[in-house]
Amino acid sequence: MASPIPKITNFRFLKLSPPQILVLGFAAVILTGTLLLMLPMSSTSGVSLKFIDALFTATSATCVTGLVVVDTGTYFTVFGQIVIMLLIQVGGLGFMTMATLFALVLKRRISLRDRLILQEAMNQSSMEGIVRLIRKVLIYSLVIEAAAAAILSLRWAFDMPLGRAVYFGIFHAVSMFNNAGFDIFGDYRSLTGYVNDPIVNFVVMFLIISGGIGFIVMSDLVEFRHTRRLSLHSKVVLSMTAALILLGAVVIFVFEFTNSRTMGPLSFGGKIWAAFFQSVTPRTAGANTLDIGSLRQASQFFIVILMFIGASPGSTGGGIKTTTFTLMIGAVISMLRGREDIVLFRYRLAQERVFKALTITLLALLLVVSVSMILSTTEDRAFLMILFETTSAFATVGLSMGLTPELSQFGKILISLTMFAGRLGLLTLAYAIGPKQGKQLYKYPEGKMIIG
Repeated sequence: MASPIPKITNFRFLKLSPPQILVLGFAAVILTGTLLLMLPMSSTSGVSLKFIDALFTATSATCVTGLVVVDTGTYFTVFGQIVIMLLIQVGGLGFMTMATLFALVLKRRISLRDRLILQEAMNQSSMEGIVRLIRKVLIYSLVIEAAAAAILSLRWAFDMPLGRAVYFGIFHAVSMFNNAGFDIFGDYRSLTGYVNDPIVNFVVMFLIISGGIGFIVMSDLVEFRHTRRLSLHSKVVLSMTAALILLGAVVIFVFEFTNSRTMGPLSFGGKIWAAFFQSVTPRTAGANTLDIGSLRQASQFFIVILMFIGASPGSTGGGIKTTTFTLMIGAVISMLRGREDIVLFRYRLAQERVFKALTITLLALLLVVSVSMILSTTEDRAFLMILFETTSAFATVGLSMGLTPELSQFGKILISLTMFAGRLGLLTLAYAIGPKQGKQLYKYPEGKMIIG
C-alpha cells in the first residue's frame, strides 16, 4: 500500500494552533539564517559574526525590516548576502507561502490544516480560494521582481561591470519588493547616490508600493479589466495609500526645501523625486535617498507617524496597516457627526471591525511606547532617535537615524523582539500565547459611565 502524501506542515502531534505554527515557523527560519550568517564564509574577514549580531541580522531580514548592526555591502561576502536575500524572500512572502510553492511543484496535497495556517498567514477571513490566492502571490511576486531586476541591472550596467550590475539588480529588486530595505552599496549609503536618478527612483518606488498594497489588491487590479470592479478593501487601501504618499511628499518637500544637508543643494526636479521617495519609503521599505539623520526633526517625527501606519494587510509590510488607520479616522468622523455607523464607499462596517482596529492600534502604541521608554534608559541617545528606531523596528521599515549599529547588547535583543512582533502581528502573537476564546454565551447588564 502506498504511503500517504506528506503534508506541508507536520505539527499535528504538537497540537499547535495556526498562530503558534506561524510563530514557530518564523523562529525556525530566523535561527537557520542566524547559523548560516555565523559561518566564516559569510564574512569578508573570515571571522565568524557574533551570535547576537547574526541573530539581529537574520531577524531583520526575515521580518523584512532592514535595520542593520553591520554594513551589508562591506561586511558580508556574496554567500552571506545571498543568505540575507533568501531570508528576505521567505520572510516577505511568508514561509507557508514558500512551503506551498514546493508542495504545488511536487504536486502534493494541501490539507485543511495547511489551508487554515495559510488563512492566518495571509490575514484572510475565509479559506475560500486561499490556494488560488497563493498561486497568484507567487506569480505576481516573481514577475514583478524579475522585471524590476532587469531594468535596474540595465541602469547599473552604466556604473559597474555587467555581472555585478545583474547581481545588484536581483538583490535590490527582491529587497525592495518585499519592503526589506537592505542594500549592498556599502557604507550604509542606501540609495543616496541616486537621489536625482528618475529610473532608480521610479522602479524602487513602484516595487515598494506594489509590495505594500497587498496581494489581494494586486489581484483585484490585475483582474479589473475583466470584472470592472474593485472590492471595498482595495478601494480603501488604494485611496489611503495615495493620500498618505501625496500628503507625505508635500510635508517633506515643505520641511526640507531649504535644508542644506538634505534637499537644499538639489535641483527642483531632484527635490520632487526626493520628497516622493521619502514619503513612499515609510510604507515599511527602509531605503532612502536622503540622509535620514540630517532631516529636520519635524520631518523625522512625521516619518515616525507614516511608519507607524505602515503598509496594507496581506502585504510584505508592517505597521498597524492603512485599513486600520482608515477605520480609526472613520470612527472619529462618525462620532463627530453623531452617527452610529462607519460608512466607507457606501458600505457600513461591522462594529467588530472597529474593536479590532482599536485593539491593534492600542497594542501597537503600547509596544512602541514601552520599548522606547526602556531603550531611553539603556541607550544614551536623544529620545526622538530612540522613538524613530523603535517605530522603524515595529513597523518593519528599516529606516534609521544611525542608532542601530551603536545599540547595546540588550538594545539589540529588544529591537529584535520588536521586529519579530511587528512582522507576525500583535494579534497573531496574542492568539499564539493565549488562544482565542469561543463566543460568549451570555451578556452582562448594560452600565453607563461618563466619557470625555
